[in-house]
Amino acid sequence: MIEIIQQKLDSCHASNPVEEEQATKEIMQEIALYGLWRADFFEVAAFQGGTSLRILHRLPRFSEDLDFMLQTPDSEFDWSAYLSRLLECFEEYGLQSEALPKGSMDRAVRTAVLKNNSFVNQLNLQFEKGHADRKITIKLEVDANPPAGSGFDYTYLDFPTDFEVCHQDLPSNFALKIHALLCRPYFKGRDWYDFNWYIRQGVSPNLPHLQNALVQYGPWEGQEDLVIDKSWLREELQQKMDSIEWAEAAADVAPFLKLSEQESLKLWDARFFSAKLKKLA
Repeated sequence: MIEIIQQKLDSCHASNPVEEEQATKEIMQEIALYGLWRADFFEVAAFQGGTSLRILHRLPRFSEDLDFMLQTPDSEFDWSAYLSRLLECFEEYGLQSEALPKGSMDRAVRTAVLKNNSFVNQLNLQFEKGHADRKITIKLEVDANPPAGSGFDYTYLDFPTDFEVCHQDLPSNFALKIHALLCRPYFKGRDWYDFNWYIRQGVSPNLPHLQNALVQYGPWEGQEDLVIDKSWLREELQQKMDSIEWAEAAADVAPFLKLSEQESLKLWDARFFSAKLKKLA
């Protein structure tokens, strides 16, 4: 079945080694999603985050990790059973992989790492020439204690064959992106790229879901009387925007975009994003 994967890679028309590597990782991500579906993972969890936007909604930037949230909190969630089924699926496609849970069970976000070097050995890859022992790595993370109030949708995908994925709806996914913008303890220009994408799509954030997330983690943690509305949100986002080094933000996201998309990064400054904020649906 490796021929199916090579055909998929060829259809991506990667024009340079970076695009080829990203296309290869995205193929690995999609096979992983298929394997998780076969393991009934989407009976209990939902796909979310940047990679869900890329695969389900054609976000123009590449995203590295597979992020999920449980539909209902479960402190006993363990990746192990799902990972064994996932590896069985990869083996059926001629791909020898390894997948291991990583980190502590006492954390809300449970992590696993999927590694594969079969792509390097079996596909016609330019970026891996001379590196036959290199493994492609994908990180999987699931929030076992997600904030309440998310909405969910279902989408059919057709690679490597037909299957169905449960995922956060766009307003709820946008809410958690805004939570990341306001609360993430480190800086990611990719967050602001996604914010701009949501604005362009006319998506309005799920405010109850955002409020639950803010009370659960971040500077507003434990403030049960917190009430947010669009006015509060615009004010907090504007303060955050005023503190950003926009050249640094653009440099962070540039490697994940095609050259044609990188041109618009020249516009990134406080005035540009303030104009975008005014369009918040």
